[in-house]
Amino acid sequence: MRLHHRSGDIVHLGYCTNVHPAEDLEGILGQFDTFAVPVRERLGEPTLGIGLWLAHRVASELAADPRAVRRLRAELSARGLEVVTLNGFPYQGFQRPVVKHAVYRPDWSSPHRLHYTWDLARVLALLLPDDVVEGTVSTLPFGWSRGWTQEHHTLAHRHLDLLGQALTDILLQTGRTIRIAFEPEPGCVIETTGQAVHHLSGLDPDHFGLCLDVCHLAVAFEDPETAVAELDRAGIGVLKAQVSCALHAGTPTDPATRSALAAFDEPRFLHQTRQGGRARAGTDDLPDALAGPAALSGGSPWRTHFHIPVHADPAPPLATTRPVLQRALAAMLAGERARTRHLDVETYTWSVLPEPPRTSADLVEGIAAELDWTRRELARLGLTASPSMQSGRA
Repeated sequence: MRLHHRSGDIVHLGYCTNVHPAEDLEGILGQFDTFAVPVRERLGEPTLGIGLWLAHRVASELAADPRAVRRLRAELSARGLEVVTLNGFPYQGFQRPVVKHAVYRPDWSSPHRLHYTWDLARVLALLLPDDVVEGTVSTLPFGWSRGWTQEHHTLAHRHLDLLGQALTDILLQTGRTIRIAFEPEPGCVIETTGQAVHHLSGLDPDHFGLCLDVCHLAVAFEDPETAVAELDRAGIGVLKAQVSCALHAGTPTDPATRSALAAFDEPRFLHQTRQGGRARAGTDDLPDALAGPAALSGGSPWRTHFHIPVHADPAPPLATTRPVLQRALAAMLAGERARTRHLDVETYTWSVLPEPPRTSADLVEGIAAELDWTRRELARLGLTASPSMQSGRA
């Protein structure tokens, strides 16, 4: 859906389809009919944005066949759906039984990551609606930090130089600007805003910027207003923001809290856990925080990288970082300038919640409720339903 910011900009709001497992074109079209269209209808919106996830194989096939991209675009339009952003973080198999560290491979030192992102940029340039001239592709923040060497860093920058040239070519050929947004995440080369400033300041801002995932920001115990201001000072654009909440445990020494946390220990995704306070200790995964040689102390709250539906609360004594999300949205959109124009609700963990949706209809209801909460929150910040595409920049 499109919302009108007081600056005149159009802010695009949608949900990310990496919650669905389809990795071929027919499966993707099927998920539109099963999920995206019913979500749009439930919200009463004429058009719904989706942050499309395309696994590398289908991205490669589409990039090699413009007719197939035109078909995909026509299928989207016929369903009242549109795409202005792609999620290029997971390369493949994001809803497999076990993902964990595999989601960070291939990293930016690999040519496979370059070619995948290049394919996504070419596809997105053809998928954009007629009245939209800029799209974004979010990507991993270089790679997992453990084992990252200077050689990896050099290779990554070589690949980014090549990608920058390719993005310029796409602009010349299509008139569409595609920009790449690095998504800081706990445990990665870029985990915090300060690390983002360090690693991204030397990149061309016409091509590269940041994807601010608010769950990740909260797990790092970062202040959203400070983070947005720091990025502003460094001239790094928030090209895209992922609307998301982390799991918050205020009293991790309490037996009831630990028991509740254990219910979120599941085998598919990595759930990095960080402890607040001065030490800011952390573990790669939730079970390591709860027990073992690296177990965290309970002297201050914990936050866990487990995307919790933004409109809902886990059972007490656990909570979410929704207040951080509200402050982050305000920092980006409450002022006279829209500091981001692409918003994706990204709760990909519905299937691994302690009480997951039982049916497709349940998932539709949950996704629609998240988007409705976000829509209402943005209205509270002064954004309005876009009266037409003539008012402002799309």
